[in-house]
Amino acid sequence: MTTHHRLVIVGSGPAGYTAAIYAARANLEPVVIAGSVTAGGELMNTTDVENFPGFPEGVQGPDLMENMRQQAERFGATVVYDDVTELTLEPGAHAIVTGLGTRYTAESVILATGSAYRELGLPNEKKLSGHGVSWCATCDGFFFRDHHIAVIGGGDSAMEEATFLSRFASKVTVVHRRQELRASQTMHDRAKADPKIEFVFDSEVAEVHGEEALTGLTIRNVISGATSDLPVTGMFVAIGSDPRTSLFADRLSLREDGYLQVEGRSSRTSMEGVFAAGDVIDPVYRQAITSAGTGCSAALDAEHYLASRAQAPAAVDASKTPSVAVAGA
Repeated sequence: MTTHHRLVIVGSGPAGYTAAIYAARANLEPVVIAGSVTAGGELMNTTDVENFPGFPEGVQGPDLMENMRQQAERFGATVVYDDVTELTLEPGAHAIVTGLGTRYTAESVILATGSAYRELGLPNEKKLSGHGVSWCATCDGFFFRDHHIAVIGGGDSAMEEATFLSRFASKVTVVHRRQELRASQTMHDRAKADPKIEFVFDSEVAEVHGEEALTGLTIRNVISGATSDLPVTGMFVAIGSDPRTSLFADRLSLREDGYLQVEGRSSRTSMEGVFAAGDVIDPVYRQAITSAGTGCSAALDAEHYLASRAQAPAAVDASKTPSVAVAGA
């Protein structure tokens, strides 16, 4: 089955759903292909969200996403719980095929596919997500006041997490696989100068302990193989993230760090009629509110693009234009 639409949004989460709200209110009747399992994005795996404006008592991540979905549908968006398996991008003739075999064609597309935090891949790590294990200090640091926290990683992101968390924690232990940090000298010096931050070098996390909540880690020295216990009640994994660009990496321009390239502060990608929003274009802020903001921008850009297409004069086919004799020729 093939259906045609003015706008298809690939991905959900704050960026996709906000784009859908704005586009639906502009009468674009967008289709949101939200994912069969990942609908709602990373916030579906988050408990308390206390920094999203408008919720003075906080809100559960899944509840926030459900509210956004309902708001988009109220204005006329269609949300499809399916996965995109094939994406063909051609100016004015974009095509999306899903796992259930539906084919969507669209005049414009918004890509809100997000990114994925890199995980350690250890048993219990995912189970204790939201219960002592996190990938975002800005999101969850407040909940760890007076806790002993471990930060895993050695780059700028890890040092930023560690220095931010030291505001709340009683102690922060940075665990890094190498003897030297990979962070910039500025971030390195700032973290080393913080009296609350300690470092465990040449080491990795071997085990994550806890049933209902994190109770500690087993740390393994990568040189000697010796293990030791680290009695922490919080662990922040800061080893990077990967933008989800595999569907379109061969058709659109990417930044050097692998994130999707857009023009300046707009949401325009390197292809006409294709726009992007959310974490797939943002390696820096990665917050629900910033993703929502770019979703708004993408919807407005798509609306303006579609309006310009509708106003453009139809192309004239010269082969069908009758010839006119010119006097004196």
